[in-house]
Amino acid sequence: MYKIDFAFSKTGWMKYISHLDLMRLFVRAMRRADLPLKNTEGFSPHPKFSLKRALKLGLESDLEEGSILLKVPVSPQDFKNRLQAQLPEGIRLQDVQGNFN
Repeated sequence: MYKIDFAFSKTGWMKYISHLDLMRLFVRAMRRADLPLKNTEGFSPHPKFSLKRALKLGLESDLEEGSILLKVPVSPQDFKNRLQAQLPEGIRLQDVQGNFN
């Protein structure tokens, strides 16, 4: 498994998106970016993706954190470029780190 940790900002109109909708937004953007997502196993597989904390509705943030597991390694810069192209205005990737153990 290959873990990518990333930091992002949530500003502008995106401050009105709920935590669950933000999770869906990231998963859909990652699928559109054609990233090799690692899925859970079982009856209802979904990507192994998490956000560190849930930001209250209506608040902006310059530093939120998340992580995703991938099936094959993708360079942090490639991950950032591919994902940022699919994210809406107001969601900006700040930093991407790869952990390929």
